[in-house]
Amino acid sequence: MWVVFALLAGGPEKGLLALRGRRAVKPVVAAAGSTAPAPASVPSTVKKPIIVIDNYDSFTYNLCQYMGELGVHFEVYRNDELTIEDVKRMKPRGILISPGPGEPQDSGISLQTVLELGPTIPIFGVCMGLQCIGEAFGGKIIRVPSGVMHGKSSPVHYDEVLGKAIFEGLSNPFTAARYHSLVIEKESFPHDELEITAWTEDGLIMAARHKKYKHIQGVQFHPESIITPEGKRIILNFARYVEEFEKQTSGTR
Repeated sequence: MWVVFALLAGGPEKGLLALRGRRAVKPVVAAAGSTAPAPASVPSTVKKPIIVIDNYDSFTYNLCQYMGELGVHFEVYRNDELTIEDVKRMKPRGILISPGPGEPQDSGISLQTVLELGPTIPIFGVCMGLQCIGEAFGGKIIRVPSGVMHGKSSPVHYDEVLGKAIFEGLSNPFTAARYHSLVIEKESFPHDELEITAWTEDGLIMAARHKKYKHIQGVQFHPESIITPEGKRIILNFARYVEEFEKQTSGTR
């Protein structure tokens, strides 16, 4: 696990959040046959972090770099480093579920996180993270009909009402990097639970959010890639969304 401490600075008029400080913490490694101690609850005097669940993917660190540059206070844990109860005790302000190899069932606590914590905590899923959201609420994950996307650049269109929280300020369409072989199937999409917020020109689902819990949302593409030129704005929008959600629910969480 490693940690970044930063303070939010500047207003919306500045367009970004300034990084104030950084402190890395080495992972706790358990001896063979033993269990590493669970993280302690964050003291009430310390601003709660956004928890990043790392699904063993190198892109996770690109996401974290963006968050650090934007001044976001976050902590990163591998998907098998914590239990759901550990995360609950930490009382995060938000959760980001990273990309990763395999299918949602291979993502450690990611699926369970969506189901158990999604109703009360803002969740943003990237690639595998969106697939976890889709599967958690009844979607079917299938192979991309046109084959594996590896570093492919595609125009992505979004609904300017439903997708405002994440896509505000972006071009429509915008250019996005795609690194995926799986996607939420459109034909069996669980419209009673989720709503599609972005798509490719050939109709593949590129983003979705929960209909009731609108703070559960995700994207299929990679905003942290250099071939998503406006990607950092998406991470900024998520950070701002967490701030607003916290203000609106203050005293109820």
